[in-house]
Amino acid sequence: MSRTSNSSTADPHARRAAARSRSGPLGPESDPTMGSRLLLLGALAGPAYVLVSLAQALSREGFDLTRHAWSLLANGDWGWIQLTNLIVTGLLVMAGAAGLRRTLQPGVGGTWAPRLLVGYGASMVAAGIFRADPALGFPAGTPADAATVSWHGMLHFGSGAVGFSCLVAACLVLARRFAADGLPGWAAFSRTTGVLFLVGFVAMAASGGRVAANLAFTAAILLAWAWLSLTLRHHHRAVTR
Repeated sequence: MSRTSNSSTADPHARRAAARSRSGPLGPESDPTMGSRLLLLGALAGPAYVLVSLAQALSREGFDLTRHAWSLLANGDWGWIQLTNLIVTGLLVMAGAAGLRRTLQPGVGGTWAPRLLVGYGASMVAAGIFRADPALGFPAGTPADAATVSWHGMLHFGSGAVGFSCLVAACLVLARRFAADGLPGWAAFSRTTGVLFLVGFVAMAASGGRVAANLAFTAAILLAWAWLSLTLRHHHRAVTR
């Protein structure tokens, strides 16, 4: 009997399940089926966003992956595709955050990690509403030295700055949670992702379109989406075990 009790105490997911069972009957907030579905939706956000963005980047005239940020795809006749991509992806991230809230509570980061991911998702929705300005010769016909910043361009950049800050903070909060759950590998992955993404964003924002900085930021984006998808899948598996 003591062996069963010790094993249950050592498993963080078992501890959370026991805490939820002591709190009373399951309600909408703790429904494991709903939580698992929301986590899966969130896990789809990254692959969907990356595939749609890369498909456009490789097919649209004048777009250069080494020089142009993906947000510039929101301009031109086909810009509505990237605007829709941003909004839908943001909603999927917010769904994943709702699922994570059901999974993490109680415990370290159970409140703030989901809130920060909601902030990141909301910033993507805002970025899809407030379009980035044409720049660096894209779309075709835009002067290479275009420097005009519109009100919606300012709001796009501002929402991105807020959202990326939320993402970095979420990485660090979840790193603490993974460490508390006895998962040092996941904690290191989360911490490294947050730091590298912050470095990539600052480099891109300060570079004025330099190739090395843009490629570094693109790599940071891919890393961050991989981390988010894998993290949500990890918690989905924990819920469905």
